Amino acid sequence: MPKILSVSSFNPPHKIEQVQAAELTRALFSDKFDNIERLLKVFENGEIQTRHLCMPLEWFHEHHDFEERNLLYLDFAIQYGVQAVLSCLEGTDTLETPVAPADIDAFFFVSSSGLATPSIEARIMNILPFNDDTKRIPIWGLGCAGGAVGLSRAYDYCRAYPEANVLVLAVELCSLTFQKDDFSKSNLIGASLFSDGVACALIGGERTHVRTKKAVPKIVATTSKLMPDSENVMGWDVKNNGLHVVFSKSIPSIITQWLGPFVHDFLNTHRLSNGDIAHFVAHPGGKKVLEAYEHALHFEAKKTDISRKVLQENGNMSSPTVLYVLERFMAQTPTAGEYGLVAALGPGFCGELLLLEWT
Repeated sequence: MPKILSVSSFNPPHKIEQVQAAELTRALFSDKFDNIERLLKVFENGEIQTRHLCMPLEWFHEHHDFEERNLLYLDFAIQYGVQAVLSCLEGTDTLETPVAPADIDAFFFVSSSGLATPSIEARIMNILPFNDDTKRIPIWGLGCAGGAVGLSRAYDYCRAYPEANVLVLAVELCSLTFQKDDFSKSNLIGASLFSDGVACALIGGERTHVRTKKAVPKIVATTSKLMPDSENVMGWDVKNNGLHVVFSKSIPSIITQWLGPFVHDFLNTHRLSNGDIAHFVAHPGGKKVLEAYEHALHFEAKKTDISRKVLQENGNMSSPTVLYVLERFMAQTPTAGEYGLVAALGPGFCGELLLLEWT
């Protein structure tokens, strides 16, 4: 079975406190909402403490058109992506020796917060010494589910090519999509949640030459699910001045009703139950989303402690977030033979699950 050999994350340079984000939102929106103080409670109630952005807070006070935003996305996605790839390939916590870019057979790039053709992984390959025959697979539009989907598609590739080493790089610069002139509640809620982050994972097939010095998770199986006719649950509205967030207030209730059967059916296929899952690697979409996970799967709150900590320190970074969570689980060195479950939900409305076993 393919294994997750190394995971790294990279935080953009501008760290802000949640109270600073609330003050910015108050300054921009106070004359547009009669109940602004009540609405700003979402910044306090979400349990997020800090976030990381690619631009300083002052930048968000001014108008920026789609072209300017996307040029910044290109610049930072390449710059930060290079750093995350190098950290992942060095993998000092899990890898016996560093892996060279030339040893990578396929490169998956995951993002939903900017546009690039040629895509970002091609631009990174022109900076780092990858082979020119490395397979490139850019994935766009999966939002918060993207990190888990990237792992699943890397798993598929390694099943087909057991000697392969595959990189999954997830880059999201959600802050660049912030619309100071969008006075919808979705935009305000998005401002309270979303942030910027980058993460990279190295997956090896069962005959990879890469060796690890500690237990790492093998991917036993994956599954995907789409909820029919649910396009309006989350995503982007693409308008002349950029990407406008779509974020339904029904997401927690959808998770509660829909996720449980999805997970139970997947685990039953492998003769497992919720009680067999020692490590729940959940994408922390928000406080209410984590609570919905717990309710739907009958997990105690401690099962989402790591996801909650990532949310508190980073906010919701969309696709990389679940990789930040996975990185922390791998640092803990779970016992060989223990099972884990990766779960992430995104636009579609869709879900992605991976069954892990540490070995």
